Amino acid sequence: MAKHVGVKLPEDLLTLLKSEQALAILATFSEKGLPHTTPIQCIYPKGMESILMSIHKDHTGYHNMVWQKKVMLCIIGKNNVAYSVLGRAGVVRAPSLIHPLMNVVRIDIIDIKSDRSMLTRVDEGVAWTYTSPEAEELMVALMNELKELVTTL
Repeated sequence: MAKHVGVKLPEDLLTLLKSEQALAILATFSEKGLPHTTPIQCIYPKGMESILMSIHKDHTGYHNMVWQKKVMLCIIGKNNVAYSVLGRAGVVRAPSLIHPLMNVVRIDIIDIKSDRSMLTRVDEGVAWTYTSPEAEELMVALMNELKELVTTL
């Protein structure tokens, strides 16, 4: 994948992604032009210009990004900021070493836009919890895989 020099993660977004509590909404389009969104919790920054994420290999969003490459991530953080990250996706590990149905994707950042609402305020961002101890174990292992890949890619 080509690197897009000059577009870097803002410091507060980098901190949010490293917290392992970020929730991104992945937006893709199908070959027929139909939009698709999905929440992604297993997401981690790779330096200042890329983001790694884990996604199920049979997920519609995964198939769309493999076909189209261009994706949008919306990440809501503290201080009333919603980041829109436009990027180019590429598979870096299929399957994941952690689970045979999960794949790892790198998103190279093309552009970042931040918005603030004038009428409402996000005080704490988006909070989420695990659905089960097994889900927590899987997510922790997948996140550790992303952090390991950050050092080897």
